[in-house]
Amino acid sequence: MCGIAGWVDFERDLSGQGACLGEMTAALAPRGPDDSGLWLSRHAAVGHRRLAVIDIAGGAQPMAATRSPGGGEIVLTYSGEVYNFRQLRTELEARGHRLRTRSDTEVVLHAYLEWGASAVERMVGIFAFAVWDTDQRQLLLVRDRLGVKPLYYHRYPGGLLFGSEPKAILAHPLFTARMSEQSLPMLLNPRLTPAGRTPLLDLAEVRPGHVVRLTPSGLAETRYWALEAREHADDLDKTVSTVRELVEQIVAEQMVADVPLGTLLSGGLDSSVVAALAAEFRRENGAEPLATYSVDFAGADTDFRPTVLRPERDGPYAALAAAHIGSVHREVVVSDERMRAALPAARRARDLPSLGQLDASMLELFGAVRQTSTVALSGEAADEVFGGYPWFFHDEAVWADTFPWLGDAVRLTDFLAPDVRSRIKPRDQEQDLYRSLLAGMSGLPGETGLTARMREALYLSMQGPLAVLLDRKDRMSMAVGLEVRVPFCDHRLVEYVWNVPWEMKTADGREKSLLRMAFADRLPTPVLERPKSAYPATFSPDYASEVISGIRALAADPRSPLAGLLDRRGIEDAIAAADRPTLVFANPAHVLTPLLEVDLWMRELGVTVC
Repeated sequence: MCGIAGWVDFERDLSGQGACLGEMTAALAPRGPDDSGLWLSRHAAVGHRRLAVIDIAGGAQPMAATRSPGGGEIVLTYSGEVYNFRQLRTELEARGHRLRTRSDTEVVLHAYLEWGASAVERMVGIFAFAVWDTDQRQLLLVRDRLGVKPLYYHRYPGGLLFGSEPKAILAHPLFTARMSEQSLPMLLNPRLTPAGRTPLLDLAEVRPGHVVRLTPSGLAETRYWALEAREHADDLDKTVSTVRELVEQIVAEQMVADVPLGTLLSGGLDSSVVAALAAEFRRENGAEPLATYSVDFAGADTDFRPTVLRPERDGPYAALAAAHIGSVHREVVVSDERMRAALPAARRARDLPSLGQLDASMLELFGAVRQTSTVALSGEAADEVFGGYPWFFHDEAVWADTFPWLGDAVRLTDFLAPDVRSRIKPRDQEQDLYRSLLAGMSGLPGETGLTARMREALYLSMQGPLAVLLDRKDRMSMAVGLEVRVPFCDHRLVEYVWNVPWEMKTADGREKSLLRMAFADRLPTPVLERPKSAYPATFSPDYASEVISGIRALAADPRSPLAGLLDRRGIEDAIAAADRPTLVFANPAHVLTPLLEVDLWMRELGVTVC
């Protein structure tokens, strides 16, 4: 992956704005530690930071080409991987294109030259890119179907700024960090953020599966992909074999790299399937044993407490899976001290409020992975695609007239000051988003009852919740120059499994039946039968105490940016309400961390409330 940035303005000359573009691009340096490049013209300035993964010598960016000799340049800045670039290259060469490098970047550029914006429909992968077309005086911003790779923009009269992360736009003097009270619900629960929105005023994100087009006439957004409901004609055996074939094909495609590659391995079903297939691929191709990685916390032997979402620790299962597939495994153990030390860097990586210890421990894990691997495959998104979370099997959560993933946990917006709640109406916001998402979902005529509701529940989980997980994985990995690939986000697999009825998805009576049945011969029984256990959280009493103390200090601090927005007397009620088991959270510190992180974010970024 890489970092992209740029500035288009139809009313001013940008050819002398190299210093400003340089600042925007330099802000993304961790995403691309290997190289950087700038391209400037009268109305467009394009920057790039490169993490070299394929064709180390030949894939420098921004990359430019012309439609004909003497024509205006078409300039690409691109982040991501197009896994079918070799097939596209063959097709382009058959159409007369002459490509000079082995990179997927050049394939993307020539695909645009051949097919225009519709080229994205031919691409399989995870990507975010910008194309400036001098002849047509237009900028295209393009994002992959599931939104694995981020792309933000700020529209202003006459022009637009864009970047892989908000920090590129924050580095530009035309943008000021401001927010509205209406953003508080999404700050306190990022999973409630509508696609394309951010908490900052006038900062948007290209929505997954969309193209944003800027011309002198204005800005337009086009959707090129969405999940479509279709009848599922395959029986169970055929469905299981299709899932197996798809996952095998996808993992094999994602093993292509000219740099060291490993996998994340928690010992859960999802990551173990990916790691097993990756290990087989390496053996069949005569490569060294696969490197695998997991994370745990110092003191977990005594501190860990089982919860609904985290019933067991990963360590024993990761070790068992690694031994079974023959990988070289490393468990990264994070102490309270290392986690505290990592928190500032995790916050800087975010630009938006951090997830606290969940971000910090992942940053530590990825830093360790980056010591020996430049690319890592992950099992992320299998729970959303195949149905793995406990709330999918909790009747009250499933049939609640809201997002099932909210479960039975406390809502932090309930502890906003009464006058703030009356103005922003967070429960109404939640309902509006819920109904808007369902209204936009493709349903199957005649589908009723649990089957119809579970289609909705899975769709809702593939919106805000999946976006939060992918965003965290992108930010923490790219902060250390690590590319993380997510096979279960391949749109071909998602489209197929999306239309498998719920009763077939739970054919063996539990979560993720299809995935378990498809790879029953690849994994040891304890790993295969292990219940869902989410990414580890720390149960350190010292860390929990620090978070609670920090929240009490925040509530008492009249200088806090949240002063006047929180119900100070209700903070103790929030602490008490958080101290009970839920379907979602690990402990009170986990529940309440957003209060602390929003306060710190507003202070550090100087965010003002309008």
